[in-house]
Amino acid sequence: MQLYFSIAQIVLSVALILAILFQVRGEGLGGIFGQSSSVFRTKRGIEKTLFQITIVLVVLFVAISIVMLRIS
Repeated sequence: MQLYFSIAQIVLSVALILAILFQVRGEGLGGIFGQSSSVFRTKRGIEKTLFQITIVLVVLFVAISIVMLRIS
């Protein structure tokens, strides 16, 4: 049983790393040259979906970590 949780935790951690790396940065290169990008914008489309998937992956990762802690 613990083997399945360990495999699930590894898969979730890789998916979480990829989801975080795919997210778009807010400022870009404009901040290097002194441009302030303090414009408020909302997440839309694929950016919003990726953000929500990241939250779900974090919750699942924490839940499996707690379950593994309890059963060991």
